[in-house]
Amino acid sequence: MKIKADKPTVATYADHEVITPPHKLRGLVSAVESGDDDPVARAERALETLSSEFSSWMDSECERLETARGMVAKRGLIGKHRDDLFHAAHDIKGEAATFGFPYAGDAANSLCRLIEHTPDPARVPLDLIHQHVDAVRAIIREAARPDAEAVAQRLTGKLRDVTEDFLRRENPDRLDEIESIFAPSITPDESA
Repeated sequence: MKIKADKPTVATYADHEVITPPHKLRGLVSAVESGDDDPVARAERALETLSSEFSSWMDSECERLETARGMVAKRGLIGKHRDDLFHAAHDIKGEAATFGFPYAGDAANSLCRLIEHTPDPARVPLDLIHQHVDAVRAIIREAARPDAEAVAQRLTGKLRDVTEDFLRRENPDRLDEIESIFAPSITPDESA
């Protein structure tokens, strides 16, 4: 089925033009009518049935992060060990909010930034790596505590501040780039 492509429209003003591209996908999307299968609702139901597994999955991810940290402690933040630590933290960063541990994702994200944006990995203090990994593990382990969110928020804020300071010192010629890395997100905060 060939869909006829509309042409872009152009609105001209005194000091600028606004070009509106064609809506090529409009003809390919169908509205969900009542009684029809809603794929979003189906996905949400599937997540709900899996939610009892989220905690054990995060525990497995924490073990992977712990193993990577152990190798970095023994061999240094180099090569495969650096990559393993980064990937373990990156996976937690990506999964944590979905699995109900958003602050663990924040701590893992800070660790990713530390690893990714340090020009000389040998200069990363091992204690700072330990603090990040310990924070991720504690946030997941203590998630059921009534004050867990407030404690996790303070903890991740402090980690972020320490990491930012370290990266600023380590990147004196790239301060604009480093500032943009730590700029506030332009995406809306879902918890607000």
